[in-house]
Amino acid sequence: MTRLFMLLLSISLTTLAGIGVIIVLAMGFYDLRAILLAAAGGAIIALPITWYVAGKLKDSMG
Repeated sequence: MTRLFMLLLSISLTTLAGIGVIIVLAMGFYDLRAILLAAAGGAIIALPITWYVAGKLKDSMG
């Protein structure tokens, strides 16, 4: 499951971090601190979500 987790993490981490940055920029926060916090928040959220999805995919494959 580790390889599956790492593959999914590379996709979901960049996606959720990017979504966080876009949300912060759309709200009008253009300072570096806000952008970095949004990217870090998206990355942190991606970890448990990816672990859950990888587990469900592994269970469904048998």
